[in-house]
Amino acid sequence: MRHIFIVNPTAGRGKSVERLEAQAKAVFAPGEYQLCCTGKAGDARALAHQAAQTGEPVRLYACGGDGTLNEVVNGAAGCPNAAVTHVPIGTGNDFLRIFGKGARERFKDLAALKDGPQAAFDLMECNGLLGLDVICAGIDARVAAQVHRYKRLPLVGGSMAYILSLLGALGKGLTRTMEVRMGPIHYAGPTAILCICNGRYYGGGFCPVPEAMPDDGVLDALLIGDLPLTTFTRYVGKYAAGKYRQCPPELIQSWKGQEVTFSFADPGLAVVDGEVVEGREFVVRLSEKKVNFFYPAGMDYKPG
Repeated sequence: MRHIFIVNPTAGRGKSVERLEAQAKAVFAPGEYQLCCTGKAGDARALAHQAAQTGEPVRLYACGGDGTLNEVVNGAAGCPNAAVTHVPIGTGNDFLRIFGKGARERFKDLAALKDGPQAAFDLMECNGLLGLDVICAGIDARVAAQVHRYKRLPLVGGSMAYILSLLGALGKGLTRTMEVRMGPIHYAGPTAILCICNGRYYGGGFCPVPEAMPDDGVLDALLIGDLPLTTFTRYVGKYAAGKYRQCPPELIQSWKGQEVTFSFADPGLAVVDGEVVEGREFVVRLSEKKVNFFYPAGMDYKPG
């Protein structure tokens, strides 16, 4: 079994490469592992694809934030010989929250990961890009698309960066005109939020659908149409905490299935696990491909 660490050297403010190298030397035998640093966008995907296409058993460690994990997943998807995990050294690590309290620290333990169990997880496809966690296309997407500029500011942490990005997005209006089809639901009009979940967390800790499972063959979608800002602020806490059923039914529409389509009157965007996809028309569907995901022994991704 080969173990390949695909590292974003700028994650964690650029202080993680030497630390990872020292940890790997303590856990793996010489020649058992390889550390590869990325230099630009797309490198992590290319490295993962190259390793997975050999056909040999390989474990791929995405070392960085959610963007690094997304690239590695896209590179290894559909390859049964490859398994992926996330070593969280970046500022965004939403997917790992499904493993419960303390997941961030446990996933930094290379000894626990080395022989940890794995599960075949579903993937979503959005206009050609695969996602493991959540796809969003409302104000939540506009917040996610801009949050990195705030994370670069001194003394601004993850949650504060999302708050600042939300305030900036609200300054340009809460809704965008969209047309959405999901199963029997057909909606056209001003739209505040559209999220499609395979995982459970996004946006620095929002958990809109707490029952969502990454291996059940079903996508969980929530749609919030037109509403005043006062109503949005009243119920956004319940939405974030996964209590959408406690909101008025005319406020939030929910659906479970395998495909969602949506389009914008003007050019818009969707965010797939932190990665921005721009366009007017979007199709999100459950992919035929899966990805093996490994995790520390003793942890569980099932809710409750």
